[in-house]
Amino acid sequence: MIITPAEPQDVSKLLAFREEAAAWLRGLGSDQWSRPYPADKLLATIEAGTVFMLRDGHTTAGTITLTPEAEEGLWTDEELGEPSMFINKLTVAREYAGQDLGGRLLDWAGDRAYRAGARWIRLDAWTTNKKLQEYYVEHGFTYIRTVRDGTAVNGGPRVSGWLAQRVARPTDHGFTDRTPAPARLRRAA
Repeated sequence: MIITPAEPQDVSKLLAFREEAAAWLRGLGSDQWSRPYPADKLLATIEAGTVFMLRDGHTTAGTITLTPEAEEGLWTDEELGEPSMFINKLTVAREYAGQDLGGRLLDWAGDRAYRAGARWIRLDAWTTNKKLQEYYVEHGFTYIRTVRDGTAVNGGPRVSGWLAQRVARPTDHGFTDRTPAPARLRRAA
């Protein structure tokens, strides 16, 4: 499988991925991703070069967003002073479930973050999705805290404030990486 940067024409596929994941999560009793994600915000993250697609031939098997910017209101100033990259919107197509592609995408993100000079890869997960939180802990993340106060970037109440981190490190994720070399992180002032 090959990992590449997402392109503007991937917006509809990414929105469909999110809808598929939301429907699956609803079936498990979770309200995660129940609000539609704005296509214009998704396009902006693609154009910023932070969205990546895992492709299996002509089929998209998964996606992950990896950015040097943290969502406002989640991490302390001290934490933001540490070189870190932030994982968002990790999604694997249901037809590829059970192959640990999500775990390998996390490894890929940790490797990319390491090459960018990050010490940590960090994420925020849905506060009520205990299975997802367990998944991240099983993949080497350490729980930091849960932030419930404040408003999410999209204007709704904060629902994704379970914070965790893992050391960024080189890994053999097994994907053919066709992404450009990551930009080096700037040091906090």
